Amino acid sequence: MDHAHEHDHAPHDDIVYPATIPFVLVHLACFGAIWTGVTVQALIVAFALYVVRMFAVTGGYHRYFSHRSYKTSRVGQFVLAFLCQSTAQRGVVWWAAIHRHHHLYSDTEHDVHSPRHHGFLYSHVGWIFNPSSWKPDYGTVRDLIKYPEIQLLDRFTYAPAFLMGLGLWLWGGWPMLVVGFFWSTVALYHGTFSINSLAHEVGSQRYLTGDDSRNNFWLALITMGEGWHNNHHHYQSSARQGFKWWEIDITYYILKALSWTGLVWDLRAPPEAILKGESPVGRKVVEKVAGELAGSFNVDRYASRVREAWVESHRLEDLSDLARRARGQVEERLAELSMPHLPTVPELREKAEEMFQETPSLDAIVNRAHQLLAMAVAAHVCDLALAGA
Repeated sequence: MDHAHEHDHAPHDDIVYPATIPFVLVHLACFGAIWTGVTVQALIVAFALYVVRMFAVTGGYHRYFSHRSYKTSRVGQFVLAFLCQSTAQRGVVWWAAIHRHHHLYSDTEHDVHSPRHHGFLYSHVGWIFNPSSWKPDYGTVRDLIKYPEIQLLDRFTYAPAFLMGLGLWLWGGWPMLVVGFFWSTVALYHGTFSINSLAHEVGSQRYLTGDDSRNNFWLALITMGEGWHNNHHHYQSSARQGFKWWEIDITYYILKALSWTGLVWDLRAPPEAILKGESPVGRKVVEKVAGELAGSFNVDRYASRVREAWVESHRLEDLSDLARRARGQVEERLAELSMPHLPTVPELREKAEEMFQETPSLDAIVNRAHQLLAMAVAAHVCDLALAGA
């Protein structure tokens, strides 16, 4: 497969490093505890703010604003957005637009934070400071920008975080600001970022999703349920991400409790066939996985074998002339031919069973991979014929 342009989306040299200064200062502020001291009260507040605001990240930014996995009132929506932005992770509209883009291109070269293409450190934090991430496609969040109060809040991105920090300082002084606010905010940053980075590298995959999303028990604890990331990529609109009884999902438990009070409702759940992995995967996943399967074979080697077989019964000049006149037709014709030197469908299936999770779409994936491989070999044969003419 051609990886020549896989880093185009992440031009590390284009990161505007001055934009990292506030982020670095927030981290440095944590060391202020050396001078302010650490009180038990401030530690309790820090823990409480981590839990409350992690729920805002997972239940607000992610499950509500990004995926609309449940409903709430307009007032509830604004309160939730305010709480989200108290985490200092930018506005809810920006967050949702970035996240929807991530799902659209998950772990492709166009993903804004894929460890596969851009490296772990960039996927964890570096992407935030790349100018290409500052203005995502707001056309994907029209359901949010229709609310003027949400647009206003998104415009004053850090006002909720500033007000929270100020309130804590007025209440408990410098220890409360440094430990209660800054410590919990930095912990929130890296808890959230770990889903972009670690949850695409460490853990297990139950479902075939066409990306690197993984389930990780420890990340699920740290992020109150977000660690069941492969589950989430399998059925993105679910308010519940822990699909098994033992998959702890604290965010969902809170949402369920809130639904009993009427503050939220219509919590979306995956159908039984989805949970059991019995439903066929979507066309986009078939295409991505088939491409990965086809790319696991050496096209050069098979193209050389097909070319040799052609030369045994045809003149190479005939193929070269055809390739010059109508390359597309030649590729199509070669792809249609039964090429004895290509991997057979059973061989592709065996390879697919080694590479991927069990899925009812395996036949579709294998057949599409066979087509893609034949087309790639045919194109390469044409290149060899033209080069040898």
